[in-house]
Amino acid sequence: MAAANAPVAMKEALTLPSIGINPQFITFTHVTMESDKYICVRETSPQNSVVIIDMSMPNQPLRRPITADSALMNPNSRILALKAQLPGTTQDHLQIFNIEMKAKMKSHQMPEQVVFWKWITPKMLGLVTQTTVYHWSIEGDSEPVKMFERTANLVNNQIINYRCDTSEKWLVLIGIAPGSPERPQLVKGNMQLFSVDQQRSQALEAHAAAFASFKVPGNENPSTLISFATKTINAGQVTSKLHVIELGAQPGKPSFTKKQADLFFPPDFADDFPVAMQISHQYGLIYVITKLGLLFVYDLETATAVYRNRISPDPIFLTAEASSIGGFYAINRRGQVLLATINEATIVPFVSGQLNNLELAVNLAKRGNLPGAEQLVVQRFQELFAQTKYKEAAELAAESPQGILRTPDTVAKFQTVPVQAGQTPPLLQYFGTLLTRGKLNAFESLELSRLVVNQNKKNLLENWLAEDKLECSEELGDLVKTVDNDLALKIFIKARVTPKVVAAFAERREFDKILIYSKQVGYNPDYLFLLQTILRQDAQGALNFALMMSQMEGGCPVDYNTITDLFLQRNLIREATAFLLDVLKPNLPEHGFLQTKVLEINLVTFPNVADAILANGMFSHYDRPRIAQLCEKAGLYVRALQHYSELPDIKRVIVNTHAIEPQSLVEFFGTLSREWALECMKDLLLVNLRGNLQIIVQVAKEYCEQLGVEPCIKIFEQFKSYEGLYFFLGSYLSSSEDPDIHFKYIEAAAKTGQIKEVERVTRESNFYDAEKTKNFLMEAKLPDARPLINVCDRFGFVPDLTHYLYTNNMLRYIEGYVQKVNPGNTPLVVGQLLDDECPEDFIKGLILSVRSLLPVEPLVEECEKRNRLRLLTQFLEHLVSEGSQDVHVHNALGKIIIDSNNNPEHFLTTNPYYDSRVVGKYCEKRDPTLAVVAYRRGQCDEELINVTNKNSLFKLQARYVVERMDGDLWEKVLNPENEYRRQLIDQVVSTALPESKSPEQVSAAVKAFMTADLPHELIELLEKIVLQNSAFSGNFNLQNLLILTAIKADPSRVMDYVNRLDNFDGPAVGEVAVEAQLYEEAFAIFKKFNMNVQAVNVLLDNIRSIERAVEFAFRVEEDAVWSQVAKAQLREGLVSDAIESFIRADDATQFLDVIQAAENANVYHDLVKYLLMVRQKAKEPKVDSELIYAYAKIDRLGEIEEFILMPNVANLQNVGDRLFDEALYEAAKIIFAFISNWAKLACTLVKLQQFQGAVDAARKANSAKTWKEVCFACVDAEEFRLAQICGLNIIVQVDDLEEVSEFYQNRGCFNELISLMESGLGLERAHMGIFTELGVLYARYRPEKLMEHIKLFSTRLNIPKLIRACDEQQHWKELTYLYILYDEFDNAATTIMNHSPEAWEHMQFKDVIVKVANVELYYKAVHFYLQEHPEQINDVLNVLALRVDHTRVVDIMRKAGHLRLVKPYMVAVQSNNVSAVNEALNEIYVEEEDYDRLRESIDLHDNFDMIGLAQKIEKHELLEMRRVAAYIYKKAGRWKQSIALSKKDNLYKDAMETASQSGERELAEELLVYFIEKGKKECFASCLFVCYDLVRADIALELAWMNNMIDFAFPYLLQFIREYTGKVDELIKDKIEAQKEVKAKEKEEKDVIAQQNMYAQLLPLALPAPPMPGMGGPGMGGGFAPPPMGGMGMPPMPPFGMPPMGSY
Repeated sequence: MAAANAPVAMKEALTLPSIGINPQFITFTHVTMESDKYICVRETSPQNSVVIIDMSMPNQPLRRPITADSALMNPNSRILALKAQLPGTTQDHLQIFNIEMKAKMKSHQMPEQVVFWKWITPKMLGLVTQTTVYHWSIEGDSEPVKMFERTANLVNNQIINYRCDTSEKWLVLIGIAPGSPERPQLVKGNMQLFSVDQQRSQALEAHAAAFASFKVPGNENPSTLISFATKTINAGQVTSKLHVIELGAQPGKPSFTKKQADLFFPPDFADDFPVAMQISHQYGLIYVITKLGLLFVYDLETATAVYRNRISPDPIFLTAEASSIGGFYAINRRGQVLLATINEATIVPFVSGQLNNLELAVNLAKRGNLPGAEQLVVQRFQELFAQTKYKEAAELAAESPQGILRTPDTVAKFQTVPVQAGQTPPLLQYFGTLLTRGKLNAFESLELSRLVVNQNKKNLLENWLAEDKLECSEELGDLVKTVDNDLALKIFIKARVTPKVVAAFAERREFDKILIYSKQVGYNPDYLFLLQTILRQDAQGALNFALMMSQMEGGCPVDYNTITDLFLQRNLIREATAFLLDVLKPNLPEHGFLQTKVLEINLVTFPNVADAILANGMFSHYDRPRIAQLCEKAGLYVRALQHYSELPDIKRVIVNTHAIEPQSLVEFFGTLSREWALECMKDLLLVNLRGNLQIIVQVAKEYCEQLGVEPCIKIFEQFKSYEGLYFFLGSYLSSSEDPDIHFKYIEAAAKTGQIKEVERVTRESNFYDAEKTKNFLMEAKLPDARPLINVCDRFGFVPDLTHYLYTNNMLRYIEGYVQKVNPGNTPLVVGQLLDDECPEDFIKGLILSVRSLLPVEPLVEECEKRNRLRLLTQFLEHLVSEGSQDVHVHNALGKIIIDSNNNPEHFLTTNPYYDSRVVGKYCEKRDPTLAVVAYRRGQCDEELINVTNKNSLFKLQARYVVERMDGDLWEKVLNPENEYRRQLIDQVVSTALPESKSPEQVSAAVKAFMTADLPHELIELLEKIVLQNSAFSGNFNLQNLLILTAIKADPSRVMDYVNRLDNFDGPAVGEVAVEAQLYEEAFAIFKKFNMNVQAVNVLLDNIRSIERAVEFAFRVEEDAVWSQVAKAQLREGLVSDAIESFIRADDATQFLDVIQAAENANVYHDLVKYLLMVRQKAKEPKVDSELIYAYAKIDRLGEIEEFILMPNVANLQNVGDRLFDEALYEAAKIIFAFISNWAKLACTLVKLQQFQGAVDAARKANSAKTWKEVCFACVDAEEFRLAQICGLNIIVQVDDLEEVSEFYQNRGCFNELISLMESGLGLERAHMGIFTELGVLYARYRPEKLMEHIKLFSTRLNIPKLIRACDEQQHWKELTYLYILYDEFDNAATTIMNHSPEAWEHMQFKDVIVKVANVELYYKAVHFYLQEHPEQINDVLNVLALRVDHTRVVDIMRKAGHLRLVKPYMVAVQSNNVSAVNEALNEIYVEEEDYDRLRESIDLHDNFDMIGLAQKIEKHELLEMRRVAAYIYKKAGRWKQSIALSKKDNLYKDAMETASQSGERELAEELLVYFIEKGKKECFASCLFVCYDLVRADIALELAWMNNMIDFAFPYLLQFIREYTGKVDELIKDKIEAQKEVKAKEKEEKDVIAQQNMYAQLLPLALPAPPMPGMGGPGMGGGFAPPPMGGMGMPPMPPFGMPPMGSY
């Protein structure tokens, strides 16, 4: 059956590999599909992730890095459920995430493992564990709720599905298990059905199940059905059934009868079984899907088989319902997502035709609203109507598919039925049935409403409209409008009769709703007319309507100006203004005219409104000059100024300051340019200087930055307005730093009498020109001198100030200045007064008035410059008497005493307050000795040295330097660059030091000589002090210094000093001597002070004489000395001597060095003695370890055994490792055995060739490394039995397996290695690596065992690795088998074709080639079979028929020249109607002259080059071939060519049929002429009948009469006359019937009027509606007048086969 005619359509919705899903993850455990919306795939490589595929956009998968064991997408929304097992437990952690909100909704930790889970509803998850089933709601915080325990039949089952019905009252759990022993390959299915209400379970055998809801006739409540499919085996007999059963039958109600049907599996699918079941509620069909891709379709109601076909060549493991289209999705192992849907156009014809089940076809058509059963339904309706079964006919019409019976004709039929007394009229039964089933169409709604309106029962209409039972239309609205305008409006709105809706709103004065509705429906009413209508009635309403129009999308439908004029025509100024203000808010340039208009209107009528509009600033595109003139006329001068743009206009208006608010005027100046603003300011001052001065000052203040300060000042100066200048600059002064501005302000303030302001500015300002200001103030001669005092005091003009005040006799201000303003400047005042020859009494009085506030130093300086210092004597003595300690006071007083020579030495030595430098400097030229006294008192080193050098006072200098004891001073005077150094040294040595009795002074002097590097002078000095019996002869420090100086300067004297002196620091001096390489002197010093260790160190380290050191050690017999000698001997390599010395010294501290040296010198016997001594001193692991090692080196193994048995602290592990590393295996063996280190012991025994012991030790160690070492050693020693024992313990470790294998193979031990691996297969811990490695070894060395190994252990092999090995070793057959196992079908096919001699096997290749993913391999296979196995190519092509491009296959075979070879294949696939296939087959048929098959091909398959084929065979020698050519021309519509070809071959029948089918009158008449010409009278007669519809009677008679063939035309003439006679009879009959109908209608109208009362009584019962208050009361009767109807019934049809009679 062609796919296009199949009742179920299949298409590939998606392939998972095409969107990046790895085929290894296309399995039941990795892929989930809970609904037709999402597919969820869990990936574990290259990284853990979850892929979510939205079926509405499948090519945009969402991939998220998520690690989980399972992932489920919610059936409806983007909610993801994740399940993951907690590490190390059997518990599962469940989480639910909202992907859109990126938030976790819920999580829960299950106490047991969840083996299966599923969304059973969009809000509920079903969780199945090994024993229990839970439900977990995603709403709230609830935890999973236990529903029921699993029954025993589901133990050890793999759960594959869990479902619930729509009410969640019935639950079903489905699992599968291995088949029975008699047929294990047939999987067993088990099902557990659970009732929530009864809390009971029932165990059944089933592979798939699904719930459905079905409405049983006579029962208003739907019944719950369960359908399940079983396939069981009993006594070797396989039974496959489909069951449909009702659950929870309702008592007292009709119930569903249990149904069952057989599932027929073809022989090739004997072991196939159902894996899924889906139910289409839309069509009432059951889909049963099997694992191997079979689809069974059954009717739900009757369990009748509808269809069966294979929908997938690959196993199907997952399905999901596609509820919106009544189909389902299925996913197979290849990753195809297949969509199965009902072919609505063919299923009903298929059921009625192929299955010959008319009842089922009708039910399907009604149930799914499907086409194809129209004729059956109409026929059934007529039968029921004829049988007066009006109720059944009404129900059939209501349920008719696609509403084919819900027509005016049907209504008319029911209207014509006479009403029986006491019965409901059939028409009302019909309408009642329609209302219960759904919504009425437009015609039905109109007819029913006419009945109701006539009876005045509009409440029924309201109820039906509320329930959406009626289809609204304009006619219905017009009908209802006669009784209810509101209800009619609702109907008009629903029917979208826009003009009438607008008219209704207008009638109701709801104009705002007009705009809203028009916008919603896109209607454009006459808005201008509406606005005019509203304006006549309600001005405010008109304004609101106009505003609403202005806000419409797409702009206002009426011009704004037109609307404004409408308002103005009725003098509605305020409304027009309000409208324009609202619509002009956007301030667009195109609205400039309207902006001007609204301002003009209000400036003339309401100036205050215009002013407010302008103040708001909402317009900017109006006519500004025009508005300016109007503003000026209206007295709005500020607005006029703002709008004028010419300076004369502005000047004219601006002088009206009396009517302009000052602040507004000031703000206006801010809008003018600089030049215009200055001009306007001048005009204002000219008009009224006094009145406008304040405004001008304010303008200047506000806009000084824009106007410039200088122009503003010039304006004020031009009008000599110092007052204006004062106020203007006063505001600007704080922000200006211009000296000129500040001066002008001072000047203006002074001239306006603002003396206080002048004083403040001169005091606070830092920016005026001081010189200029001072001169101005002096010239101004202000009565108050304070401003001048401020300037002169701040800027240093005190002498000028003093001179000005003194000459102007303002002595009071002089006193005030020095006393109150700045006493610190009194010296300058005094100096200027002295210069001005002011009386001394005034000056003294002035000085005394200031007293302590007066700075003495500058005063003294000023008086000293003028040689008037004595003037201050009284003042200074007064200060001293008051206890002043000011240095300047005492300096001045000292200078006065020195000048008067009044006992200056006393003053200089006793006064503690004067400055020695100042006074000393003053004395230098007067008396140098006084200067020295002053400098000594103040420790003025620099000055004292200079004055003594200058005056040759070296003795005083030497005494000062010695007494001073200052290192820096000594350094300076002893500097070689000092030309007076020699004189100073002589005085120090001869006078200063001998006079000194202070050790500190002597020490400082000695240190200074040392620092100055004067060793010879120092030695001379020290010998004099130390050796000549002075007070410092026995001084410890001086003796040390003498020897040390000699060591540095004169080493020859050192030994003498050592022998003569006793009170010096021996250790320190000895060290210095060693540093100076005076070793004998150092040895003598250490020896003198009994420092034997230091002494022997000098012998060893410096003199380097071990012999003298040994001799010295024997003499002193000290352990420390022997220890030093031992160390030296050790350093020199005298190890034995050093060990002996260490033993003498009883020194165990250097045992590490001794051990190292002894090992290097190989003196282990001496080392043993030393270590035994050390063990008595310390318990060191190193010592004990080295002692064991030394025993081993001298082969004293017995001592080792004794030692390790005794208490010790040796690190035996390290010792053993060391012995092992140095090949001392016997000793190492003792150690390792003692410490139970079996691993090292095993290695040691291997080295000793004791392999059996090594294996035993390795067994105890049980370490992979140890096993490997022993194993490898045994292999090298060819101890293969022991090696195998070790190897079995190694190869169970995956990481070590490859190393062992390589080791064996590198040594050529292939058989032994294979034996080892074969032995490892039986181990409990045998892993995939062993099986794989053995396979690799078989591939390399035992290929005959390889295939058997692969087949036996295919599930335990690492197939990719074994694939590589087989590829390397070229085992093509095995490689192919491995590729197939690994689902690498592309590689398998490639290998078979590339290595066919070994790998090819026809049946295997067929199975492989259909599973490859690379399409090119299909065509490569075609080439392969063509070259190597052409006899079987059709078999392969038949397998590939659904996958290959048939055109390409044909091209391949055509190019190869073997097109006939694939003829069977092309015949098989020709049903696809492929052009290339059709042409190839036609070509073969032509060559074979098989005209029957050629004609059949042409009839069934028209996709080929018809004209080309016809041209090719029209000259064929075979007649039938030429006939086929004519037939092709006929099919192609080339009638003339076809007729010509038929005439040529005398095939007149074909020619006549072609002419008849062409429908062309000319061809038929030409053929008649041809027959006459040829004298074919019989053919002429036949042609008249064959072409009856085409031949005109006049032409036929004319030709017959002219050619004497009337006899042959007479039968045609008889038929023609009979036909036209019949037509006339029909017309007469129709006229008579029409007259009868008119009479019948008149009678019927009378009957209807007579039955109105009866209709009024029956109507509420016949037309069900929801109960309403007051319904069915009295007074509901009324007249009923049915609408006039046209003619009833169908118009008469002409007889079949005869054309209608036309005029001749």
